[in-house]
Amino acid sequence: MLVRAVVAAAFESNCYVVAAGRGQPCLIVDPGIGVVPALEEVLAAENLSPAAVLLTHGHIDHCFSVAPVGDRHGVTAYVHPDDTEMVTDPEKWLSAGLLGLLGGRLPYTPPEDVAPLPDAGTITVAGLEIRVDHAPGHTGGSVLFRLAGIASGLDAPLVPDRLRGGDELCLSGDVLFAGSIGRTDLPGGSAAAMRRTLREKILPMEDTTVVLPGHGPATTIGRERRTNPFLLDIDAW
Repeated sequence: MLVRAVVAAAFESNCYVVAAGRGQPCLIVDPGIGVVPALEEVLAAENLSPAAVLLTHGHIDHCFSVAPVGDRHGVTAYVHPDDTEMVTDPEKWLSAGLLGLLGGRLPYTPPEDVAPLPDAGTITVAGLEIRVDHAPGHTGGSVLFRLAGIASGLDAPLVPDRLRGGDELCLSGDVLFAGSIGRTDLPGGSAAAMRRTLREKILPMEDTTVVLPGHGPATTIGRERRTNPFLLDIDAW
């Protein structure tokens, strides 16, 4: 298993490239702002060919480069139906303050080919089986992408050796971070939904599950179960 990360030029969001190995079809997860040059370098260096773009959710810091990546390579972008409008018409979901910082208009092109992810179940893309779990709270259509049986063999410099050894990898988007969780006060967010997601989707995972979040460093479910204040006292917020 090969995983590479590119950190976006704005908001420091993580874009991940996932493939069965070098020279294989790959998935591009959450191509954010300004990632295209570095992303193309990764694809060329590893001789990878994109098979799909997967979005953990529809916020602009995770989907800004969907069209430059997906349309250039002629691949479909997949997002949960509850977040589709965020990808096709993101200005509706931006605050007036953020839109003002962008000069009153978002320089964004929607992707040509957008398809829905399931609420739950397994999809097979680029020769990889990916479990999709609907995980609302940060947005209505946030999802977790889980790949079983591969975390112990990751070729991924972003994952320190001390985190390896598990049987599952979870790309958590903005649901779970190292030491924190995604905010719930943005349009489409819900603290109650986030608590349900943490209880029903995050906490049941094995401690050895390696988590690659939408921002910040990798972690494990076990580490977060022991140290993340939002998991330790889930009813206090």
